[in-house]
Amino acid sequence: MPVCELDPWRLQYFAHVKTAADIPTEDSDAWQWYPAQRWVYDKLAIALSQNLDAGPHGTTPPRFPVFSKPIVNLRGMGAGSRVVQTAADYETCYTPGHFWMTLLDGRHVSTDVAVIDGAPHWWRHVTGKPAGEGTFDYWTVHAEPDPAIEAHCGAWLEKHLGGYTGMLNLETIGGKIIEAHLRFADQWPDLYGPGWVEALVGLYERRQWDFYDADRSEGYSVVLFGPNGRRYRHPPAALVEDIKRTPGVTSVQITFHQDRAPERHTMPPGGFRLAIVNGFDLGQALAARARLKEFFLS
Repeated sequence: MPVCELDPWRLQYFAHVKTAADIPTEDSDAWQWYPAQRWVYDKLAIALSQNLDAGPHGTTPPRFPVFSKPIVNLRGMGAGSRVVQTAADYETCYTPGHFWMTLLDGRHVSTDVAVIDGAPHWWRHVTGKPAGEGTFDYWTVHAEPDPAIEAHCGAWLEKHLGGYTGMLNLETIGGKIIEAHLRFADQWPDLYGPGWVEALVGLYERRQWDFYDADRSEGYSVVLFGPNGRRYRHPPAALVEDIKRTPGVTSVQITFHQDRAPERHTMPPGGFRLAIVNGFDLGQALAARARLKEFFLS
């Protein structure tokens, strides 16, 4: 079977490979398949493992402001998150199953790591350009390393995830881990370069990482959002194929089920995610998004 992928618009990245290994792209699958490491989905445990101030709701933070969010949330992991400015504010926002932690400052980075027996063998870092209310204009898949993140997260990996082999996605703010996922980010594997998916299969099948990555390029994942509450239809296949042939564009994802009611999709409050255009030329990817926007919103 191919990589275990829930979203049909992302099967395009994995359809050419077959494997008997269980390779997750969903946190719910990873939680079931890796019981020894599933504790990483406990975000309170992640904070405490880095000696950050943190505690469940009902305990008293030593100082304010703090950040509050669910301890575990496998779908829509940012749901219910907020900054708590004062002790009085904290009293009014008490929520069972939530916790508070140090309010971190700095760049918010998503990092994919190939891990063998708790040791990192490959890193790739991604940052997003926010567009408000939980939406993003586009993501940049950076070509350069991030020594500070790799040093902190590498040491954390070797201390806490010995015995784990597979992909790991880490979200950091200011270099500190705020979330960990026993999977990779399946939105942009085409931007990691030719042969990456084959290396992914080798990691899970043979516990080896064999990927030539010396000529990596900066990539972009451009997102199209429309207004919430509307019913949308997919664009014609010919239009999508034409856009995919644009120089500098590597893939197009139409990111919703047209036979499913809009409210049955998990979307941020700021919009309904309609499409994603990946590519190595930001200008061309933005132009491709404009063509899709004309179809969806004209």
